[in-house]
Amino acid sequence: QVQLQESGPGLVKPSQTLSLTCTVSGGSITTPYYHWSWIRQPPGKGLEWMGAIGYRGSTYYNASLKSRTSISRDSSMNQFTLQLSSVTPGDTAVYYCARTPGLHVHDYWGQGTQVTVSS
Repeated sequence: QVQLQESGPGLVKPSQTLSLTCTVSGGSITTPYYHWSWIRQPPGKGLEWMGAIGYRGSTYYNASLKSRTSISRDSSMNQFTLQLSSVTPGDTAVYYCARTPGLHVHDYWGQGTQVTVSS
């Protein structure tokens, strides 16, 4: 059973960089051919896919967030990380990490972590 767990600060100040880590257990992030995604849901809105990192380390980003988003991984720790720069209150959301076996398909999710951007 694959399990994912998000961790990171719940409050970030405007203009700072949001950084979250997803720790994966029950499966390796280097297993072909899975990708590992970050997805968020702002209050009252739908899910937004932010980007993903593949089993070989290739990265893919939502075009609307690409200039501010960076996804990396630590294979030895079986973790992958999201960094979102220059945050605004509009980036307030529940952030999820998920395993992505196919395009727009996410089969295992973390429980989600609330991040609020506020001074």
